[in-house]
Amino acid sequence: MKQVTSAGGAPIRILIVGGGCAGMSAALRLQQLLRPQLRGGGAEITVVEPQSYLTYQPLLAEVAAGSIDPRHVVVPLRRVLPHCRVLTARVTRIDHAARRAWIDTAPRGEHGTPTELAYDLLVAAPGSVSRTAPVPGLAEHGLGFATVGEAVRLRNHVLEQLDLASSTRDPALRQAALTFVFVGAGYAGVGAIAELEDMARYAARGYHNLAAEDLRWVLVEATDRILPEESPELAAHTLAELRDRSVDVRLGTTLDSAVDRVMTLSDGSRFAARTLVWTAGVRPAPLLRDTDLPLDAAGRVRCLPTLQIVGPDGAPLPDAWAVGDCAAVPVATAPAPKAASVATVSSGPHTDPPTDSPTGSPTDPAVDPAVDSLPDASPSAVVALCAPNAQHALAQADLLAANIAAALAGRPQHPYRPTRQDCSTSLGIGRGVAHTKRGHLTGRRAWWLHRARHLQRLPSPDRRVRVLTDWLLGSLFNREVVSLGSVERPRSEFEAGAEEP
Repeated sequence: MKQVTSAGGAPIRILIVGGGCAGMSAALRLQQLLRPQLRGGGAEITVVEPQSYLTYQPLLAEVAAGSIDPRHVVVPLRRVLPHCRVLTARVTRIDHAARRAWIDTAPRGEHGTPTELAYDLLVAAPGSVSRTAPVPGLAEHGLGFATVGEAVRLRNHVLEQLDLASSTRDPALRQAALTFVFVGAGYAGVGAIAELEDMARYAARGYHNLAAEDLRWVLVEATDRILPEESPELAAHTLAELRDRSVDVRLGTTLDSAVDRVMTLSDGSRFAARTLVWTAGVRPAPLLRDTDLPLDAAGRVRCLPTLQIVGPDGAPLPDAWAVGDCAAVPVATAPAPKAASVATVSSGPHTDPPTDSPTGSPTDPAVDPAVDSLPDASPSAVVALCAPNAQHALAQADLLAANIAAALAGRPQHPYRPTRQDCSTSLGIGRGVAHTKRGHLTGRRAWWLHRARHLQRLPSPDRRVRVLTDWLLGSLFNREVVSLGSVERPRSEFEAGAEEP
């Protein structure tokens, strides 16, 4: 690998594109490892991220349920990265051959003049975006579940539907308001529907004409099981618990249409629903298409196990690294399947299952079921790729920072060797499922373990204390089940007043 040097005493300019779990964690570790260089002016780290904060997505379901204040699952980048330059902007293009990137600092929805940004070393970590499907009516009526804003909006929307159902005299409108459809049964979909069902069941007690049995919850999954990241036993337990709570789980089923808020499923059923939540997978950030970095068939950056980006000749691309959801990081080599299967994977669309993070096979949650040909291997060799999820992103970020520091010092780099991941999710207050090294847990013990794990993984001590305080207060007082939907339209009252003569 060509080593980055500071010619003429100029600082080594490290550009990190993306401030999500991977980008922020890599920057945090780099500012620790390169502290002498940063203080002495020998290096500078620039982080470019459209948001000024990191969203800790594994806790979004509890935000939607009202168990955690939305502000407490976001981490201000400038606060945790005091030795980095943080730019709140969008990267619009990267020309790595010229060591140039172009950023747009205009607010979202506006277009400004891109600014050129030079660098010496690139870390690509733009992450992923929600992967939608061309389902009629989805864009008009669907809700996402990947940001704090979407989690808060979903909470307000569910509570508004309870208000509507309690107040209307139209039986059809009441039934539609009390029907909630979630598409995608990965950890995000299962956690969201379980937490919101638990919250809505509690909220229904406050209505004189509503009962928990009036609410209809439908979980649609295209594959033959839920939680493909987990063991079949744990997935089966979770499925049984959801069905015990009257959640209608439709396996091997897809959403064909949502026109006029009428849900049409592939099993032939049709029903009206005023709530449609889409949690069916992610895809690499579209930004990657506007770079000269080598991409695989799924649109992810091709990498070596050391997290260095692979060049066209199969050797490391000089001064280029990738990490997180956008990186196709190999984890194992295996005999190739039949030629037809390889062709399908390498030339077709993304092959990840439609889950919240298209992660691993039922037998190994550490790998992505997609395979790709090794750039420097024989045609008969294929490689399993790391699944795009937060646990891989955090682990890869630490290794990437260590490898960059080693490369700058002329030392060898180490490959990424993932261990079996300890996944878990909350299914409501006092309920959860968790995988451990010794097996799996369910019920209240799994719920406590889930909370302890994520409290430890939060990248800010300040946020850990705030989230823990939310949980403690939640155990002492009744749940807050008030909709604040008006905050999504703060100018509505002002505009209504301005229209009056």
